Amino acid sequence: MGAEMRRIHVGNALSAFGLGFTVPYLYVYVAQVRDLGAMTASLVLAVFAVAALVVLPFAGRAIVRRGPLPVLLVALVTAALGALSLGLSGSPTTVLLSAAALGAGQAVMQPALATMIVDCSSAETRSRAFATQFFLQNLGLGVGGLIGGHLVDITRAGSFTLLFSIEAAMFLLLVVVMSSVRMPRSPKIEDVPGRSGGGWRQLLGNRAMVQLCVLGFVLFFACYGQFESGLSAYGVEAAGISTSALGTALAANTAMIVVAQFAVLKFVERRKRSRVIAAVGLIWALAWVVAGYAGLGHGSQAMATAAFVSTYALFGLGEAMLSPTVAPLVADLAPSGMAGQYNSAFALVKQLALAVGPAVGGPMGASLHAPYIVTFLLFSLGITFLAVRLGRQLTPAQNQPSLAGSRVVARGTAPVEQVTTAA
Repeated sequence: MGAEMRRIHVGNALSAFGLGFTVPYLYVYVAQVRDLGAMTASLVLAVFAVAALVVLPFAGRAIVRRGPLPVLLVALVTAALGALSLGLSGSPTTVLLSAAALGAGQAVMQPALATMIVDCSSAETRSRAFATQFFLQNLGLGVGGLIGGHLVDITRAGSFTLLFSIEAAMFLLLVVVMSSVRMPRSPKIEDVPGRSGGGWRQLLGNRAMVQLCVLGFVLFFACYGQFESGLSAYGVEAAGISTSALGTALAANTAMIVVAQFAVLKFVERRKRSRVIAAVGLIWALAWVVAGYAGLGHGSQAMATAAFVSTYALFGLGEAMLSPTVAPLVADLAPSGMAGQYNSAFALVKQLALAVGPAVGGPMGASLHAPYIVTFLLFSLGITFLAVRLGRQLTPAQNQPSLAGSRVVARGTAPVEQVTTAA
C-alpha cells in the first residue's frame, strides 16, 4: 500500500471505531441517562437511520462533482458536531437534531471513503484494498464497542458526555489526517462528454448495476439486518440462548472475519465474482439450517448454543468472501467519473435493507420461529439465484479481473459502450 491508501485505511478504521464507540449505547443514553423515555430513544434510532437515507442520494452527486475528499471532510465535521451536541443535549428536540447530524455524517463517510479507495487503487489491487477496509472496519467496531462499554456508567451522565466528546475529537483528528491525503486526479462529471446530467437515470439504465443493487438488498436484508434483531430474538426465544452466549456468538462472527479475511482472499481473487457471491448464498443457507437446529431441534442446551454460535461464524465466513468481491464490482461497473454516484447508490440500498430487515425479522424471530427460519433460508438461496443471473450481465473483465486485468479500466471505471448497450 502507498502512503495515501494507508491514510484512507486509517480513516476507515477510525470512522468504524466511532460507530462502535457510541451507537450501541444511544438507546440507554436517551431513555435512561437523559430520562427522555423509550419512545424518544426509539425515535433517535429511527432518525439516525432516516438521516442516512435522506443524505445518501445527494452525497453521490456531490462526490462526483466535488471529489470524495471534500465531501468526506464535510461529513466528518458534521458528525463531530452531532456527536458533541448529543453528549450535551438534554431535551428531545436537541437530541433528535444531534442524532440526525451524527447519522448523516457517518452515512456519507462510507461512499466517500469507498470512492477514495477506488481512485487510489487499480484493478489488480482493488480486491485486496476492500478486503483490508472490511477487516479494519470490523476491528474498529469491535474495539470501539469494547472501550465505550468500559467508559460509560448509566448512573453518571458525565461519562456519556465524555464518550461523545471523545468521538467528536476523534472525527476532528481524522479531518487533520485525511486533509493530508493527496488524491490522484479522477475524472469529474464535467470532464466526460454527454455526462452533464441524468446520473441517476444513467445508473438505472445499467442493468448489471440494477441487478447488483437488488442482490445487495437481499444480502444485507438476509444477513446484516438480522444480526441484532431477528436472529438474536430467535436465539433467546426459540433456542434459550443466554445473553452471554449471544455475546459469544457475535464475537465468533468477528473472529471468523479476522481469521478468514486474508485466508480466503487469494481463493476469491481467482474465481468469478458471481460464483463467489452464489457460494456465499449457499453458506448462509447452511447457516440458517444450523440456526433452525438450534431453536427447533431437540438436542441439549449445550448443542443448541454451539449451533447458534456456529451460525454467526458461518455468516462471518460469507462476509469475508463478500468484502473483496461486491465493493470492487460496484467500482468496476461505474462509468468514468461516476464511482461516487454508484458507491452512494449501493450505500443507499444497504441502508434500506438495514432499516427493513429488523422491522421484518424482529417480530418473526421472536414469535414465528419456524416461518422465520424458512423465510431467510429461501432468501439465502435467492442470493445464489440472483448471483448466477448477475453473472450473465457482466463482462469477463468485470466478473473475473484476474484473467483480464489489463482490460479493466483503472480507478473503477467501465467502458461507456457497456452502459449504453445495457440501457
